[in-house]
Amino acid sequence: MIDQTRLPLEEVYVETNDYLEIAEAIKKLRIRGAPAIGIAAAFGLALGARQFDDEDRKAFDQYLEKVSNDLSSTRPTAVNLSWALRRMKCVLQASPEHSVEQMKALLLDEAKKILAEDIEMCRRIGRHGSELVPDPAGILTHCNTGALATGDFGTAQSVIVTAHERGKKIRVFVDETRPLLQGARLTTWELMKRNIETTLITDNTAAFVMKKGWVDLVVVGADRIASNGDVANKIGTYNLAVLAEKHRIPFYVAAPISSIDFQLSSGEGIPIEERDPGEVTEGFGKRIAPQGVHVYSPAFDVTPHDLVTAIVTEHGISRPPYSKTILPLHDLTKA
Repeated sequence: MIDQTRLPLEEVYVETNDYLEIAEAIKKLRIRGAPAIGIAAAFGLALGARQFDDEDRKAFDQYLEKVSNDLSSTRPTAVNLSWALRRMKCVLQASPEHSVEQMKALLLDEAKKILAEDIEMCRRIGRHGSELVPDPAGILTHCNTGALATGDFGTAQSVIVTAHERGKKIRVFVDETRPLLQGARLTTWELMKRNIETTLITDNTAAFVMKKGWVDLVVVGADRIASNGDVANKIGTYNLAVLAEKHRIPFYVAAPISSIDFQLSSGEGIPIEERDPGEVTEGFGKRIAPQGVHVYSPAFDVTPHDLVTAIVTEHGISRPPYSKTILPLHDLTKA
């Protein structure tokens, strides 16, 4: 895995044989992005299975329950994490007669399938979403939704990359995405590698570039989407949705259907992770706030569905009313 906390100054790859290091990497944001977290969790469970050195199938299943709990407790908001682990556990439950060694192979195969499907998902989101991009276009995006966050081109970033590959003239405005600066550190790094015109802005510059008429659309990813279309994404996304409505700019969300929580009727039920206050007061090792100051640092916010122009998934473009256009996608997850 690439240690994303070291980018863009260092491109460092980490190898591990211990699933607990995968769990720690997810918790510490060395791996981040909802689809990538799901992929990492799947391989983490497969890796945990390899660490089991007994042939007792009952003990194996009990041990993997602990592995699953260790992985699922790392970050609560991204639904892909629990989705991937449920899928891996279904493999266990479907093959009670198999030996431990057979199950290790089956779990690894399932993790590989999840990765392969994510790669195809990224491409399909890009193909659908790029149809929404005019030519030329100014695009504003938030956080990081590219290859670092997924198995391939990304989700929202796949829309950008695909539009670029199709010859559309685009300019991308990238929010820093405070407090951990995933936009500044990661998204700009990825887009510049692809020779896409990229302009970094502070989060509080978004309204001004919109007022100047430089932004034709906003496209962001999602960590969890409720069945009514409410969207949980990196903190600051809600700000952009409000600003986009004010300036009559389309606000698009691009995410796989694995990020849709069909059991949630609204975003009110989405658990919001709170981060370490030190990420705000001592960002990147330098203290910038007084000792003892109170800090509220949610990792995500929830954008109400009525501010979302459309949701792009690998199966196409869903538009309001989302209560009617999202729920049919649930059947596709069972296929």
